[in-house]
Amino acid sequence: MHEMGIACSVLDAVRAESLRFTGRHICKVGVRIGELAGVDPEAMRFCFDALVRGTDLEPLALEVDYCPRRHECESCGCHFFSPLDGMPCPQCGGSTSRLSGGEELELAYLEVDDGACATGTQSPE
Repeated sequence: MHEMGIACSVLDAVRAESLRFTGRHICKVGVRIGELAGVDPEAMRFCFDALVRGTDLEPLALEVDYCPRRHECESCGCHFFSPLDGMPCPQCGGSTSRLSGGEELELAYLEVDDGACATGTQSPE
């Protein structure tokens, strides 16, 4: 299960970033996972929770933004969601498009708080 390795990498990044927030606690980490990234979001959550439980990072929460497959029409430039290659453009009916998203696997943000993790501010990575 490669989701365990990905969850470990996310936690490594959280620990590295936590050095910037002396005296504050990282409460939540957000990741973007594309439909084509080959990562099961629920398996990722399970692995993440297992790795955080009982550590100094607890109660760190994981938020997953699941990104569907997206295409860009080569005729009109319209961006649209498409479950398959070759779907016609919903705007102009064009038959040629290129993949423009859905392969993401990235750390999106960290939510940080001064103490109890009740509220926090989002900061870009």
